[in-house]
Amino acid sequence: MVSQTPEANFRVTYSDEIPFVHIPMRLSILEAVNFKTTCQQLFSENTVPSKIVLDFSQTTFIDSSGIGALVSNLKFAKQRGCDLVLRSIKPQVMAVFALTSLDQVLTIEQPTTPEVPAEPNRADNQLPVTHPSIRSWVKRTIDIVGAIVGLIITGILFVPIAAAITIDDPGPIFFGQTRCGWMGKHFRIWKFRSMCTNAEAMKAKIQNQASGAFFKNDNDPRITKVGRILRKTSLDELPQFWNVLKGEMSLVGTRPPTPDEVERYEVPQWQRLDVKPGMTGEWQVNGRSQVRDFEDVIRLDLKYQQNWSLMYDLKLIVKTVTILFQKNSGAV
Repeated sequence: MVSQTPEANFRVTYSDEIPFVHIPMRLSILEAVNFKTTCQQLFSENTVPSKIVLDFSQTTFIDSSGIGALVSNLKFAKQRGCDLVLRSIKPQVMAVFALTSLDQVLTIEQPTTPEVPAEPNRADNQLPVTHPSIRSWVKRTIDIVGAIVGLIITGILFVPIAAAITIDDPGPIFFGQTRCGWMGKHFRIWKFRSMCTNAEAMKAKIQNQASGAFFKNDNDPRITKVGRILRKTSLDELPQFWNVLKGEMSLVGTRPPTPDEVERYEVPQWQRLDVKPGMTGEWQVNGRSQVRDFEDVIRLDLKYQQNWSLMYDLKLIVKTVTILFQKNSGAV
């Protein structure tokens, strides 16, 4: 039996009452929204199937939106007690799953009948080019040079910054936090510690207060005296040059979100993960402390993707340096 889902335009076939959702060649933003709609229609039926098979035999491209739709469907399937099984995954797609560690949580079945091996193709194992900035070797070269210069500056300033942090509030010099990078891959972002060592305990105590209020950066009691200076001058972000050198971040890009934030994304919002996160970007030069609304953050990140060029990156770098000089002059 074969059925067509009109609203989603995804072909669904059935075998022994098990639905097979046939994924198209590309699983990008438009297809990803339809993909989620198709699966939700199956989940909303009176009798939810015990298993849904996703046929990836034709799929050769998947971007962040496709990953977002897949993650959303996986969560929904678990809630409804349904197994989501992926079959016939091509190397290009499997490379993305390996990058994002999804290969460790997805149920992947190999076809029962062996396929005739094709001629080896170097492009088969390449990750997708989700945005022109990803394949720009000039941008990567600028990142490497900038990161090296930044790390040299960080090395020069390390001793006085480390001494100030230790004297003000003894404890670790660096603070690491898990963020989501390109395609949603988790990485550890590094900063000079600007909060007290018991910041998490204080956060829980504040959130448990009857008012439920939380402090903004300008009056957050968890931030140390030295931490306020580091944040005001952006010196706390100097260790992120190491993330840039490793290729986890770029000098210019989108704001790196936390995993908790990404879990709340709708499929279209995953587009912001089609580029590498940056140490600076639209959100930085537009006053990051004032950009608190989630929709504004998404809007600025998508604006960067739409306007991106090497010259645009350089303009944002110049604007950032200008802003930092103004902030540091005021801090002195």
